[in-house]
Amino acid sequence: MWAVLPAKDFRNAKKRLSPALSPQERQSLFAVMLEDVLEAAVNAPSLDGVMVVTRDPQAACLARKYNVEVNNEPTNDGQSAAVARAACQLNQTRRNGILTLPGDTPNLRTSEIETIISKHPPAPAMSIVPSHDKLGSNCIALTPPNLIPFHFGHESFQPHLDEATKRHIDPVVHLDLPGIRLDIDTPADLVRFLKGDGETRTHNSRCASGFATYFRSKQNMTGTAR
Repeated sequence: MWAVLPAKDFRNAKKRLSPALSPQERQSLFAVMLEDVLEAAVNAPSLDGVMVVTRDPQAACLARKYNVEVNNEPTNDGQSAAVARAACQLNQTRRNGILTLPGDTPNLRTSEIETIISKHPPAPAMSIVPSHDKLGSNCIALTPPNLIPFHFGHESFQPHLDEATKRHIDPVVHLDLPGIRLDIDTPADLVRFLKGDGETRTHNSRCASGFATYFRSKQNMTGTAR
């Protein structure tokens, strides 16, 4: 099974964090988050390989730093199209499975990847990890790679389950993997992340970002209001 990480253009990443971070801070945050995910993936012994789908030179550079395959995206058509492109390539080259990983889950642990793979049923099969709010799809494992069409987006969890049902597939749903379930999209997500324990690049870099100041000012304003 191959891990696939779609990585959007860094300059357009994490716009929902705009109230808390400058464009440069958002780009820096996305870079360290992607690196945390890459490190977790390349250390997973049960993966056959790791592929990054991107058209961004910085993302491609990070991928090569970890000696993973780069699928150069010709146009930025969104996450579903990027993953579908990778799934098609994996299928054509007779690689038997895909495990999608978002680049904004810095708490992802290698052990979580191993859990998903170890509990994945024989093909045809689907495993899925919803986001922390149970609306999105933070990880999908499929054998074969093109088993279902992809519907990534804020409320993609149920559409992906529906695609499995149409094909009489009983998916394995993982609710006990907190690292991969927490994706960082909003200031509230970042607060939730910072309140947790962790020794990731993202944890260690956030003190240098403007978010620490932003978060403290919000706390002070709340305390004053009370």
